[in-house]
This record gives sequence, C-alpha cells and structure tokens, in this order.
Amino acid sequence: MPTRTLRIPTADGQADAFAAFPDHGGRHPGVLLYPDAFGVRPELEAKARELAGHGYYVLVPNLYYRHGPSPVVELPEHIGSEARPALFARLMPLVQEHTTERVLRDADAYLRFLAAQPEAGAGPVATVGYCLGAALALRTAAAHPDRVAAVAGFHPGFLVTDAPDSPHRLLSELTAQVHLGLAEGDLTPEALAELDKAFEAAGVGYTSEVYPGTVHGFTMSDTDAFHPAALQRHWDRLLPLLDRTLVGH
Repeated sequence: MPTRTLRIPTADGQADAFAAFPDHGGRHPGVLLYPDAFGVRPELEAKARELAGHGYYVLVPNLYYRHGPSPVVELPEHIGSEARPALFARLMPLVQEHTTERVLRDADAYLRFLAAQPEAGAGPVATVGYCLGAALALRTAAAHPDRVAAVAGFHPGFLVTDAPDSPHRLLSELTAQVHLGLAEGDLTPEALAELDKAFEAAGVGYTSEVYPGTVHGFTMSDTDAFHPAALQRHWDRLLPLLDRTLVGH
C-alpha cells in the first residue's frame, strides 16, 4: 500500500499530511479524512490505508500545522483515561484557534491539492471526519457542494451549537449524501431532534444512527472508548456510501 507524507500549500503556510492510495496504478476517487482532536497518528494512518485498500486516494491533513508538523502534541501509544486531562489541556487551545475561517481556508487548499495529485481522480470527493473532524467534513461539503458528494461523520462533536454558523445551520448548502454514526450521549435528544429537523428541511439524503453500547471515540483502537463491533458498523456504513457516490463518476 503506497503511502506518502506530503506538504500542502495553504494560505497560512504548509500543512503536512499523510496520504494512502491503491498500489495498482490509475486514478482513484479522493477522500479527505479529518482526524479527531488527537490528530494524525498511526490510528488515523491505519484508517487511511484501509480505505485506500478499497480503491480510494485518502488525504489526512494535520489540522494543527500552524503550530508545527505532526505530532504537535506528543501522544502515548494508548490514550487511556489517565492521560486525557493533560492532553486536552494542551489540545483544546489548538481546537479553539481552529476557527471557521481557518477551517474553510484550509479546506480550499486541501481540496485543490487533492485534485492535483496524479493518483487521484477528477470526479467528486468525500469528506470523512471523526469527533471534531465530523464538523469540519460538513463545513467543507457545505462550502464546496460542486466537489463533495459524500460526507460521513463518526462520534461527531460540535455539530449543533448556538453559533450562527453552527454546522447544522449550513445543511441547505449541501448536495452530498450524509451518514452520521453517533455514540450514545454524543448529542442530547433535543440537539439530535434539531439536527434531524435541519437535515429534513434541507432535503438532504442522510442517515443518522446511534451505535448501541458506544461511548465517544468508539472507532479509535488506541483509546479506552474503542468498540470493535461499532468500528465494523462504521465500515459497513461508510464503504457503501462511498461506493454509490464516488465510484464510476
């Protein structure tokens, strides 16, 4: 499985990124994969390789590149509960600095870069995100309805907020099909109802599902939240979504 560490030119510098793609040549539909708050690490690289094995060119950018190359914050091999408070004390300022304006500037650069890769196809792309990356995936799709045909978000965060530009207020801009795989407790019943109402009002093709028995972070095998059956369910939802929206276009 070919992989590369790349540097993406952005309006604010160079974003390092991990890329994986099939080893049988040709051009492949593009997937922009947004990490969770812990950022690019072996766990995300493994997910990119898995997707590449199904026929996609997968680009995983370092969201915190303005603070240096990945890993911006050193992570333990396994992110257990005892490590989380200190890690989040370092990560949350980086997350808060990643404003909507920055997200959209970066998304422009990431999609331009993805389109220019010789192994990536010229057709529509998907945005996939975990945790806060799910909100970035939705924002990117809303800002680029001509490019993004599929969005998937797993154990999402920051989807329904009081902000005027909360992701759930942007859904009318989407043309993509969407799947959201939620952990129990990711959204309050009120927030989930508000999100579903916004999707229905936008006329967007979507599914949202609470994966039973899960806690936030269930796809990540390097955390205590990992739930193997829910990870498999995530692949069972994600791969058909990509197949019907990207393959053959």
